[in-house]
Amino acid sequence: MLRVGLTGSIATGKSLVAKQFREFGISTIDYDLLSREVVKPGLPAWKEIVDYFGENILIADQNLDRSKLGKIIFNNASKRNKLESFIHPRVYEAADRQEELIIKSDPNAVIVHEVPLLFEVGRDKYMDKTVMVYCNEANQLKRLMARDNMSEEDAMSRIRSQIPVEEKRRYADHVIDNNGTKKETKRQVLKLYQELSILAYRD
Repeated sequence: MLRVGLTGSIATGKSLVAKQFREFGISTIDYDLLSREVVKPGLPAWKEIVDYFGENILIADQNLDRSKLGKIIFNNASKRNKLESFIHPRVYEAADRQEELIIKSDPNAVIVHEVPLLFEVGRDKYMDKTVMVYCNEANQLKRLMARDNMSEEDAMSRIRSQIPVEEKRRYADHVIDNNGTKKETKRQVLKLYQELSILAYRD
């Protein structure tokens, strides 16, 4: 078994690469998806968040108002850290459960953990290998503006709130360059898939 941490900065193409890995038969665990599941109404993380932030961060169906919560924590590190302390442990537990099920069916599996903030939260230390999906800041800005219909100012503010892509790529064991076409990216993913599969069997 080989545990691989897949990350990227906003709008660099992490989801695209994860999808391509799945097309090659690799199991992926999506931490973004898990982070939404663990805060469903009534669950422990949801209760802690409501107790701390108040019921005004709920919408009519009792789900969290993610937009309102995002605005509260965006420029407030202490509140962001508090929110993460409610969510991250539950996400990690859920990811570990998914991983155990995958290993039961295939002890030699390559398991890709899709973690947006892999290095920022220290989850990279849990991985055997790390992969960074990279594109330059100009492409990142253009894609984010198009994807989320953002102004240039708002998009750049989101980008600047993260570790710069040029810095983050230095932390990774492997870098997928997503500046080109999907076909070019997929060729890199295929090559890496082959390398990782060999490592999984060796281990």
